[in-house]
Parts: sequence; structure tokens; C-alpha cells
Amino acid sequence: MKTKLLLTLLFLFSLNIALAQVEDAWIFFKDKPSQTIFMASPLSMLSQRALDRRMRYNIDLDLKDIPVEASYITQIKNATGITVKAKSKWLNALHIQGTQTDITNLLDLNFVSKVEYANKSLNTSGKDENQEKVDHKTDKLDFTTDFNYGNAANQIQMLKGNVLHQNNFTGGGMQIAIIDAGFPNVDNFAAFKRIRDNNQILGGYDFVNRNENFYTGYYHGMSVLSTIAGYVENQFVGTAPDAKFYLFISEDAVNETPLEESLWVEATEKADSLGVDVINTSLGYTTFDNSKYNYTYADMDGKTTFISRGAEIAFSRGMIVVNSAGNDGDDPWHYISAPADAVSVLSIGAVNATGVIANFSSYGPTADNRVKPDVCAQGAGVYIINSSGSIASSNGTSFSAPVLTGVIACLWQAFPDKTNAEIIQLVKESAHLYPNFTAQEGYGIPNFETIFNLLSTEEAEDILEVVAYPNPSENEIKFKFPDQVTEMELVVFDTLGKRLSSEKITKSNPTTDISNLSQGLYFIQLKFDNKIKTIKILKN
Repeated sequence: MKTKLLLTLLFLFSLNIALAQVEDAWIFFKDKPSQTIFMASPLSMLSQRALDRRMRYNIDLDLKDIPVEASYITQIKNATGITVKAKSKWLNALHIQGTQTDITNLLDLNFVSKVEYANKSLNTSGKDENQEKVDHKTDKLDFTTDFNYGNAANQIQMLKGNVLHQNNFTGGGMQIAIIDAGFPNVDNFAAFKRIRDNNQILGGYDFVNRNENFYTGYYHGMSVLSTIAGYVENQFVGTAPDAKFYLFISEDAVNETPLEESLWVEATEKADSLGVDVINTSLGYTTFDNSKYNYTYADMDGKTTFISRGAEIAFSRGMIVVNSAGNDGDDPWHYISAPADAVSVLSIGAVNATGVIANFSSYGPTADNRVKPDVCAQGAGVYIINSSGSIASSNGTSFSAPVLTGVIACLWQAFPDKTNAEIIQLVKESAHLYPNFTAQEGYGIPNFETIFNLLSTEEAEDILEVVAYPNPSENEIKFKFPDQVTEMELVVFDTLGKRLSSEKITKSNPTTDISNLSQGLYFIQLKFDNKIKTIKILKN
């Protein structure tokens, strides 16, 4: 009898411990009651640069842009046993921690739509009837710029990104957000002096520790940044040395938890609100410190993980998200990770200096049988700035992704009217295997000279085409005239159609001064030979 009683007590004690286990979960809300108020004041949600990007690519504001209802956050924070760790306006959700009992009790709130536990085995009791069902298959111009790339020559020349640089497209006016584990010594190392001196670091944030000090954390993000923005004269040049940067920390280098996914989505939402053009992430998620949260290959379908859902929304806002495919190619788990599995993310594998696929580069396809990775860049024997501030070689899709990110920024600078979808498709179609592919290489190594020549030819064949550059610009815009035209009448309008200025420009002096304009989007109307051409420009 005593033995049975003891066993019963032990069972009950174990059960209580299990019930008291703190769980990670996402709680989703049904609506956004403040929608009308925010829609009437777009600048309360997004910067002018972000709004200009939406207008340029005809992307409407929608419910996803509205912040999470503040009163809902307050009520969840005040709920018994609940800690709020992150929020996402795009997914209308909070990342919370608490016991299963306390989290489940939140379903009684009339504004709560559903709960998703990071431990998927608990979700049978946490979902409502409206939760999406996921069908898994069974079973992370006229002047040139010449650089001496030094050690970094091969990694940009492999992609023919140097052709863009030679045509003066070096990332100027483009904004890139890097979301990573830390950026220590970016404020000190000589390799970043050029971007510091030119005020190319626009800001950043440490989402892990919730503070403004982003020159901290694990050096991985610093090395990633170096492949794009590093500069050591005659020894090392990144792939977009004149771009501007936001540096965000979402990765906890010590712990691997589902919260990092939520922090990444938060950082991406911030990048969108600032008007960023391209996001680079050399992160990926498949396993966690708590194995109950681990993903399976079936989850790599681009729509299951929280981070991949967020990445897909980022694309819908007009940005390009470039992500490393993962370094598990020679491990038992050899597949890509999230968010590299997302449909619209450009996922990058790694090759060596001769273009041969690296053994460690992760494989596709996705669980729903899509081509991933999309393309490759050098990630084996790639040159970076290391934790000592020195030029060194390293390995990883962590570096092939940013190498490519920088070249994409330069291409988009050259052809700013192309949408993110058009740029991504051009990159895929230029790759050396396209339309064929392999599970590890995707479509292979892109050729940006091919893309540049193709788009330049298309412009040259259009008799009405007038090329405006640089665009975006801070001080002046130059124009490449059609061959038969020697003079044009130029009128500047704002986005409301108000006429701001007019002048005549000539082929011998093809420049207009925009230094007096405020930052934002404008339309330049050009009249010549009884024809009218309108061009969108961005003033930085």
C-alpha cells in the first residue's frame, strides 16, 4: 500500500512539474481596432522613404502595416504567468512565455484568434477551428569606378559584379539591413573606416538585449558586413562599398530558441518601416536547445515556421530578402533551413573559388518540392574581415549570401524601376545552370554582366528611353539623352502632382540640381521632339 501511494505521489508530482513547464508560444489576434486611425496617418507607421518605395512599386498599405493593438498587448502582459518577449504587426501576434495552462487560458479572451506552441505536440489543444491547415509531405554610364579588390577579387569577379562597379554602380543610394548576431568593432576596425567616415551606417538595434548598442555581440555579423562594405585600399573591397546600412541583432549567440525567429521578424518589420531595399540574413533555424521545438524536413515548406512567414511578408512590402542556404550539406540533416525555404527569399548556396559546389552547402528541394537554394556565390575560401580586424579566408553560406547581396544592391541601383520580383527572376535566369538545376546548387552561379547588358540593351532599343543617374541621389541627377535629342524641357512634380520647378537641359550640360528638394519620391517629366517621358526619382 505504501509503495502504491508513493508511486501515485511521484506520478502526481511529475505531472505538476510537466504542467508547470514554461513554454514558448505565439498568440494571434483577430483584428486591429485602430486600423482607421493609423491608415489616416501613414507616417505614424512608416518613414517617408518606406512610403516612397511603396508608391514606386505600386504597393498599397494594408492591415499588415497597422501596429498590434496596444490594449491587447497590455492585457496579455497583465495576464497571470505570461511574459511577452516580442511582437509582430505583420502576423498580428505576440511571442509569449508561460505554462501551458496559463497560455491556454488566453484563448478565453474574445480578441484572441489562436495560439501556436513552439512545441508542436501541444498544438492540438491550442488551435482554434480557423487555424490554417498545413499540408506537409511526409518524411536556415559614362564614367567608371575602378577598384583594386585584392584578396576579394575572385568573389565579386565570379559574379561579374565588377562590371556594375565599372559603370559606377557601387550601391550608392541603396539601403541594406543586415540581421545577425552582432557587430563588434565595426566602430573601430580600419576596414570599416570608409563607411564610418562617409556616414554609411544609418543606425541599428540589439533586439536580443533591447538596447541601442549594436556594436556588440558575436563577431559573425561584423564579418558578414565586411563582405559587402569592407574596404582596405588595394587589399580588400566589398561588393557594395557605397551602400548604406542598418545593423540589427536578432540572434542570441549563446542560446538557440524560437524567440530568435520572432526577433528576426521584428527586425525585418523595422527595416521595412525605415525604407530598406535589401535585407541580408546569414541565419537559419532547424534545431533548438530544447529538442521539443526542433523542426523536421516536412516543416521546410516555406509556410510553417514563424520566420519564413515573416520573410514572405517582407517580400510583399517590396524588399529583397537574401538568406544563406545553410551549412549542413555534409551532415545527417543536409537540407536548407528556415527562412531559406520561403518562396520569395533568395536563398544562396556556396561554391569554392573555381565554382565547384562546397560540400557543406545545404541541399534542397523544399518539403513541397521547390528549387532551393536558388543560386550560389563563393562561400568556400571566401575573404572576410575576421574577429581581429584582419583579412582572412573563411567558409560558409553565411558569406556567400552577403557577397551576392551587395551585387544585387548594385544591380538594383542601376535599374531602380525593376521590382523585387523582376530582379530576383533576372538573377535566377542569368545563372549558369538555368533552366536546369541541382538539389545543392539550385540554378548555379549568376552572371550580373549578362543582366546588365540585357537591361541596358532594352533601354537603348526604346527610342523614348532617357536614363537618369544616379537614382537615388542626394544632390544632382544626370541624364543620358537619346541619340537624336540635343535639348529637353524638364519639369519636377511631387507625388501629389504639384509642379515644383522647370528648366531646359542640354546634351552638353545634362544635369539638374535637386539639392533643394526634401527627401522623398518625385516625378521628372521630360519633353523632347513632341514626346513626353516621365521618370521617378528618389532624393536621399
